[in-house]
Amino acid sequence: MEIFTKKTHTNHSSFASPNMEMRMWLQEYSVETAIAIVIDGSANLKINTEHLRDLTFRAGSIYQFIGELLIQPDNEAILQARVGRNVDGIDLNLYHQSLQLVRQFQADHINDQAA
Repeated sequence: MEIFTKKTHTNHSSFASPNMEMRMWLQEYSVETAIAIVIDGSANLKINTEHLRDLTFRAGSIYQFIGELLIQPDNEAILQARVGRNVDGIDLNLYHQSLQLVRQFQADHINDQAA
């Protein structure tokens, strides 16, 4: 599961609220609850899609979501999606390469600031 995180305020110990962006395969979707379950290998995550409009869900498709990760009192994580889109056809090898470059750039930038 590839996840970009950007911390926002986390003043409440029971709720973490980092902004997150992720790309995962849709395993199932419930129209009644607006909950999607996405997977990547053995990892899975629930996505609350109630605020998304004009997005059609198809099992097996790849989706990108941006939103806040909420940790429930029972320690269940649910992504409250603000943005979502289907990214079928994305070159995942190129995506992973670019992700590695971004992480290296960020690590170098942090090291430059610390020096």
